[in-house]
Amino acid sequence: MVILDASAVLAWLQQEPGSEVVRPRLVDGLIPAINWSEVLQKSRRRGVDPRVAGSLLSGLGLQVVDVTEDDGRVAAELWSIETGHSLADRICMASALRHDLPVVTADRTWTSVATGPELILIR
Repeated sequence: MVILDASAVLAWLQQEPGSEVVRPRLVDGLIPAINWSEVLQKSRRRGVDPRVAGSLLSGLGLQVVDVTEDDGRVAAELWSIETGHSLADRICMASALRHDLPVVTADRTWTSVATGPELILIR
């Protein structure tokens, strides 16, 4: 089981490099609700109906998990002016820490977070 970042899910949806790493992890993967929204919004921006993208991903087994109060606190603690990670990125990291799971991402800048979760980089 893993947490999936929006960048990884979008890489799979758009058949970008690294998508082959993502596909088998969708079966039992978790995605925080804020990252789910990001995937659906960016799919919509590319002309894909968010309901279609959501149904496809859910049908493969990807599960949306709630964002908790503790996730919000941890995300705030992960913030740094030097790294500039977005709120969605930090919530994803916080969710991975809470679930004690690695996070699958395409974002190499996450390696700069010393207290972050274990990472599985797709490219």
